[in-house]
Amino acid sequence: MATILAERRSYVAGSWVDGNDVILVENPADETVVTELVSTPLAEIERAIVQARRSFDSGDWSEVPDAERARVLHTFLDHVEAAREELVATMVAEAGQPLAFAEQSQFRSGMAIARNTIELYLSMSHEHANPVPLDELTRGRVALSIRRHEPVGVVTAITPYNAAFIMALQKVVPALLTGNSVILRPSPLTPISSLIFGSAADAAGLPPGVLSVVAESGSAGAELLTSHPAVDMVSFTGSTAVGALIGVQAAPTIKRVALELGGKSAQIYLADAVTKAPIGASVVVARMAGQACVAATRMLVPEKHKDEVLDTVSRAYAGLRVGAPTAPDTSLGPLISAAQRARCERIIEQAVDNGATVIQGGVRPDGLNHGYYLEPTVLDVPDNANPAAQEEIFGPVLAVIGYRDIDQAVEIANDSRYGLSGQVYSADVTAATAIARRLRTGAVNVNTALVSAYAPSGGYKHSGLGRERGPDGIRAFQEVKHLVIGELR
Repeated sequence: MATILAERRSYVAGSWVDGNDVILVENPADETVVTELVSTPLAEIERAIVQARRSFDSGDWSEVPDAERARVLHTFLDHVEAAREELVATMVAEAGQPLAFAEQSQFRSGMAIARNTIELYLSMSHEHANPVPLDELTRGRVALSIRRHEPVGVVTAITPYNAAFIMALQKVVPALLTGNSVILRPSPLTPISSLIFGSAADAAGLPPGVLSVVAESGSAGAELLTSHPAVDMVSFTGSTAVGALIGVQAAPTIKRVALELGGKSAQIYLADAVTKAPIGASVVVARMAGQACVAATRMLVPEKHKDEVLDTVSRAYAGLRVGAPTAPDTSLGPLISAAQRARCERIIEQAVDNGATVIQGGVRPDGLNHGYYLEPTVLDVPDNANPAAQEEIFGPVLAVIGYRDIDQAVEIANDSRYGLSGQVYSADVTAATAIARRLRTGAVNVNTALVSAYAPSGGYKHSGLGRERGPDGIRAFQEVKHLVIGELR
């Protein structure tokens, strides 16, 4: 196994900074300390903001032609790609992710999305004529009406622990590509992998101040980054509770806020597709141990097939291997912390108190005395009011709920404060698609899934504001200017 990334300091406006406080990064697989990082002093985070403002206002990056920014960012990604072995080892160590997930779902998928985002941006028009009728133009003595897309300014990017590397790429690359200056603040639980972007900025020759990466042990720096008047936008991925706080902190300075938040997604099986339920159930917990905001942790099946599904899904979960992330046959590793495991256990207990039955799992696995492991859990849930059907558990816990007919299945799926994702399975694609159109959620997968630089992700309701990826994800980092041009008479 390769060694992890060697850098232990934050990167502020073109230089690496030291400090007195440290961040202890724990390996959730064995509870050992992976390493100690220097926690960025608050004064240095303030300097990152000031220098980001200076770099943007000077035009050092924002006024560089699109093709040149794209070239620099490809060089930036070349540097990241060259560190593949150390990056994958770092993700496994700091997050407890199985090797296959770190290698394929984070690194390879993240790099592909980043490079494709550059190509998508270059294919888009960032200045074009408005569809104003000719008679209006003539009457107003206007020669041209142009819509121009320009960078927002200074962007704070705050990323979560569960997929720190790919989430950082999905924010940093489009934000830089559109001409913004960016300050990346990773989760204190998984900050190491994000430091690669500091050395990549040096390797690519980004002007000082255009990108800073600040790791901290607490939240004071994050609060400064979401409230400082020199910051124009906050892009955050994480819990709905923290997203709401960020909205409050950003409001006094009227910042743009992009939030990708929690989810309690439903996967709906029509009667002709219940044999596929074990596969769908395994996807919920495999690799990330259920720590994914898009995980479809509510499984809706016809009442008459519920016992059958509970049996097949439970047998599938019993066959999943829980263990060390470095073992090649591991299906799911640990949760990120003792606190997160305790939260999962508490919600399972509340679910049972409210009428649910644990069919499989729900306990800590035998033989794993160190690490924050929890067996993949199947709950027979009586109704959608149960805590296991309403709360985002963020762990390997699946709630199976029966429905009478399609109308009730749609009603149950929409009966959530969240609306991030959803799934529908049936051999009748027309019927499944009709159901998908009725779901109040930002994405619905019908018999398949797609994660692409060309397609957006994001949520309705408490699942967030705005979109990442796709043209909408690029536009999220741009302002719209209307240019009206006419002759002087």
